[in-house]
Amino acid sequence: MPKVSEAHRAARRTQILDGARRAFAKHGFHETTVAHLEEEIGLSRGAIFSYFPSKLDLFHALAEVDQERLIHLWLGGWENVIRHIVEDDPEWIGAYLDVSRMLRNDPELRRRWEQRNPELNAELERSFAAWVDAGEIRADLPLDTVGRFIGIVFDGLAIQLGAGFGHPIDLEGTLELLRSALAPK
Repeated sequence: MPKVSEAHRAARRTQILDGARRAFAKHGFHETTVAHLEEEIGLSRGAIFSYFPSKLDLFHALAEVDQERLIHLWLGGWENVIRHIVEDDPEWIGAYLDVSRMLRNDPELRRRWEQRNPELNAELERSFAAWVDAGEIRADLPLDTVGRFIGIVFDGLAIQLGAGFGHPIDLEGTLELLRSALAPK
């Protein structure tokens, strides 16, 4: 059997994750069947599960990829994250919301989630500290509190978009409210 290149494997993995995101967004984790995955991904179950041993492994990998993408956006500034939520294709939000629910109810997923990339989290903490030092965000509250506040806004936007409310989100108004809340005192 001929060996496939790393580039081919990476492209196939991305194809699987992108299709799985669509399937999970449409059906949720628990209702997504292998047939749904095959249809959205365009590959056989053998091809899909040669990259990911189980549906949970596939879902977890997808959640990790999306979480790392969001952290990289955070590293460029919190406004990037808010813009991404409002302006990006909302397909990923279905999986994001499922992750939130499953973290509460699935001890195995929670255990795996807590082991995610600690270096990236440390880099995010350094970025927050640099923003405080530069006077870009307030220093009178712990970084965890400021990060959690931004996360709450993030989650609220995700829920609004995920629910498909018909009115558009006022991105600039939302950013202005956040800027005023985060401005140094």
